[in-house]
Amino acid sequence: MRIYNSLTRRKEEFVPLEEGKVKMYACGITVSGEAHIGHGYQALIYDIMRKFLEKQGYEVTYARNYTDVDDKIIAKSRETGIPADEYAAMMIEKINAVMREMEIDDPTIWLKATENIGNIITFISKLIEKGHAYATPCGDVYFSVSSFKRYGALSNRSVEDMLDGVRVENGEEKENPADFALWKAAKEGEISWDSPWGKGRPGWHIECSAMNMAAFGDCIDIHGGGRDLIFPHHENEIAQTESLTGKQFAKYWTHNGLIKVNGQKMSKSLGNSYLLEDLLKKYTAEAIKFALLQNNYRNDINITDDLFPEAERHLTEFYTTIKAVEDKFGKSGGNPLIDGKFDKDMSEDFNTALALSELFPLFKGIAKKLAAGDASCAADVAQIRKTYSLLGLFKRDADEYLKEAAAKDPASGGATAEVQKLAEERWQAKLARNWAAADALRARINELGYEVKDSKEGYTISKK
Repeated sequence: MRIYNSLTRRKEEFVPLEEGKVKMYACGITVSGEAHIGHGYQALIYDIMRKFLEKQGYEVTYARNYTDVDDKIIAKSRETGIPADEYAAMMIEKINAVMREMEIDDPTIWLKATENIGNIITFISKLIEKGHAYATPCGDVYFSVSSFKRYGALSNRSVEDMLDGVRVENGEEKENPADFALWKAAKEGEISWDSPWGKGRPGWHIECSAMNMAAFGDCIDIHGGGRDLIFPHHENEIAQTESLTGKQFAKYWTHNGLIKVNGQKMSKSLGNSYLLEDLLKKYTAEAIKFALLQNNYRNDINITDDLFPEAERHLTEFYTTIKAVEDKFGKSGGNPLIDGKFDKDMSEDFNTALALSELFPLFKGIAKKLAAGDASCAADVAQIRKTYSLLGLFKRDADEYLKEAAAKDPASGGATAEVQKLAEERWQAKLARNWAAADALRARINELGYEVKDSKEGYTISKK
C-alpha cells in the first residue's frame, strides 16, 4: 500500500509506527458557519481512508477536531448576540446532523479546543521553558520561528518567502514578523480563560498540536487536512510540536484538494458556496459522494452545473440494474475478483477515481448477463454492494433509492425508475445518432404517461 506524503512530495510504502496499528488525525471544521461542500469532502475523504486501512487489517484510532473558539466565532457571537460558546455548540450540533445525513461516520475520538485549554496552556508553558516561545507584556505568547531550523519543510518555502507581504498589526509585540500566536490576550467582552500570562484564549495552530499530544502522545502515523492548511497551519503544527518533543510529529502528511465552482475558488465573498444542507435537498447523499469521489483526492474538484445531476443519473442507472437483478435472481454470495481489484486501486494512494471507473464496465457486463439469463450477475451485484459500501455507495434498498432520486430530481418530473431509464437510453441513442431507437424510446415514454423535452444541457421529463 502506497500513500502520497506531502512532506517528502512522493508516494511512499505505508509502514505504521507500530505494527498493525494506525494513529490518524484530520483537522476538522472551525464552527463559525454551517458545513459547506468543502467540509463534507474533507470529512468524507478521511472517513474513507480510515475505513480502507481497517479493511486492510489495521487497528485505526482516528481523531478529528472541532475548532470551537477563534476570531471568526467571536465575530459571529458579536453579530448574533449569542455567547461564543453557545454559538459554537449550536453550530456543532447542526454540522453533526448534516454529516450524519451524508452518512459520514464519527471518528474514534472527537476533540474540541475548549475542552483542552489545560493541555494547551501546559504545551505553551513547556515551549517557553525550552526557549521556543515568549510572552509579551500585554499577555500574548508567540512561537519563535527562528528557533526551529526546519521551518518551511512541509510547504517548501523559505522564511524570507513567507514574510513577503506580512506586516505586524498594531498592538502586536512580535520579535520577528514571522512569529505566530500561541496565546492571545483577551479583549473586552471576548470569551477567555485564566493562564500564567493573564486572561486569554489559544491561537489556532496550537490547538491541534496540544490535542494530538493529549490523544496520541508525541508521534502519529497520518496527519491530514485540506491543501489550504499546509501553510501556515500544518507548518506551524510541525514547528511547535517537534520543538517540544524533538521527534518527528507525523510520519505521513496527506492533503485533499480544494473545491472550485465553474473554475473559480469557492468562497463566501464570491457568493458561490455550496452548503451541504442545500445540496442534500436536491440530490441523494450517494450522488454527492459519487460526484466527489470520481476525482483523485489530491486534485481540486471543479463543480459545474451538471456535476451532481450527472452523478445522480449514473447512480439511478446502476440502481435500476441492481433492482432488476435482485428482482429476478434474489441476493447471492459475492465475486471476490471485484473486491480484489478494488483493493488494488485503493492501495495506490486511496484512488477512489480509479475504483469508481471500474463500475461502468462492471454494470455493462451485469446488464449483458441479466439479458442472457445468467444468474452469476447476482454475485456481481452482491459484491459491488459489499465492496463499494466502503465509499458510502449501494447501501440502500434499490426501490427506496430510486424513489428518493426521482423525488429530488427536477428533471425527472417525478417519473418512475423505468421512465428515467428509458429517458437516459433515449438520450444516449440520440447522441449516437440512432434516431430510430430514440423515436421508439420516446414513444414508449409517452405510452407510460410522460414526455421528454431536450435542451442544450440535456433533457427533462414531465407528466403529460
